[in-house]
Amino acid sequence: MSDRRSRWKERLGEEMPCARCGEVKDSTEMDRLLWCEACVADARARAGRAGWAFGVVLAAALGLWVWLGVQPVTLPSGAWLAVLVAAAWLGAKLGREVAFGIYRSRE
Repeated sequence: MSDRRSRWKERLGEEMPCARCGEVKDSTEMDRLLWCEACVADARARAGRAGWAFGVVLAAALGLWVWLGVQPVTLPSGAWLAVLVAAAWLGAKLGREVAFGIYRSRE
């Protein structure tokens, strides 16, 4: 199995241009979509920012729904705050992965 995984890198040659930035780099520094490590790190950073934006919007929408729709009276406000923080964190994780996949497929 490991032989099949490494075979595609052997066919590339010593140096290849990055599919995103165009810089010629050693083929061992490329991933399977022929992006260099710097471009992958840049895309992950962009996806992280987009993910946190999605998480904050999701938590704000959930908070608005709880405030206007559910109108909690018995549960302490700290518990609702914990739910909103968890929603923001999970939304950020989900948004980051979706954004990273979109960045990788479009560029």
